[in-house]
Amino acid sequence: MIFVKKLLLAFITGGMLLTITACGSNNDTSKNNDSGEPVSVANGEKLFKQSCASCHGGELEGIIGPSLKKVGAKYSEKEIENIIHDGRGSMPSGVVQGNDAKSVAKWLATKK
Repeated sequence: MIFVKKLLLAFITGGMLLTITACGSNNDTSKNNDSGEPVSVANGEKLFKQSCASCHGGELEGIIGPSLKKVGAKYSEKEIENIIHDGRGSMPSGVVQGNDAKSVAKWLATKK
């Protein structure tokens, strides 16, 4: 019985680690920094596909992370930017930063 509990704990812990690292799996250290591109909806969509789609889906449908199809109806652009900056749940903070985070937030805020 103790072996089964330890095995279950190992699987749960491993699954949590995979979930946490998956959102950043498409990023190397250089992509975690601000790209220097101007804040725009177009840049936001491109950056989302590069850095966020692995967890939230290419169509915003949600995979590991929640669906973001109507995130702009629930949160303001600034609130979305804060979530990107600070992280939430299993989403790590700082997946995108600076103007990149602002661009992603600007794009997601249009999703209503």
